[in-house]
Amino acid sequence: MSMLSKSFQFLFILIFVASCGPFSKLEKSTNWEELYNGANKYYQEGEYGKAIILYEKVLPVIKGSEKAEMAEYNHANSHFKIKRYIEAAGYFNSFFRTYNRSPLAEEALFLHAYSLYLDAPNYNLDQQSSQEAVAAIQQFVTRFPESASYERAMEMLIDLEGRFEDKAYSEAQLYYKLKDGLFPGDFYRACIVNFQNFVKDYPESKRNEELSYKLVEVGFGYARNSAFDKKEDRLKDALSFANSFYRKYPSSAFSGKVKDFEASTRKELESHTKLKKEYAERLAAEEAKALSEALSKEKNN
Repeated sequence: MSMLSKSFQFLFILIFVASCGPFSKLEKSTNWEELYNGANKYYQEGEYGKAIILYEKVLPVIKGSEKAEMAEYNHANSHFKIKRYIEAAGYFNSFFRTYNRSPLAEEALFLHAYSLYLDAPNYNLDQQSSQEAVAAIQQFVTRFPESASYERAMEMLIDLEGRFEDKAYSEAQLYYKLKDGLFPGDFYRACIVNFQNFVKDYPESKRNEELSYKLVEVGFGYARNSAFDKKEDRLKDALSFANSFYRKYPSSAFSGKVKDFEASTRKELESHTKLKKEYAERLAAEEAKALSEALSKEKNN
């Protein structure tokens, strides 16, 4: 017999023995008490995968009985233990809704929030699940403000808010980089909106000074690249951004650069105002000439 054949034979024997083991026999049982006791046994021994299988067979049978409460909690916690956080969150939430007066209700609601928190992605990914985690944590701290887990919940909330801030900052920086591309106009405008929204949403952020400086830079660039009829208003906006920066950060390391942009903006505004005046005078002269010619023609006729 070849070594390959011997290996297959040995594997077959292992599978056969496993299929005849105590768990396999228990899994096929129709005796709900055996299933319930077996599920609890595997749960206590830390074999959570097996416990889940048995709990899922017995829970529909014992639903509404005294045994169901602990079984449902253990079932949810088994998912948590093997890091199936989304499933765990759902089962813990279901447990809390069903047994909100249970001694385990507080812990279940916390673990519901904690499971969502553990499943939340890094800041550079979509934050929809993080928003769900925030809502769950807020529900917990509102429902159990005296809980021993309150401080831990608040730490999770602060961490998630930090991820949202990182996400918003990353998006603002992306638009800032894209403004130097082939179509800067839209990205200049997007920069301004994103920078202003960031400061509004995160007023205590340490990044606001940097973004306020960049708002001046971007405001000037946007105005300089604007159409003639929109240029004046946008140059004035850029000067307004500079004045706001001075008020908020009078001792900033960025002040020198802001003054340079302010000086360039004022020079651009002065040049634009001069051109605008010359254009208005030329237009008025052309209109006067056209009117004079029309009157002369009418008189001659």
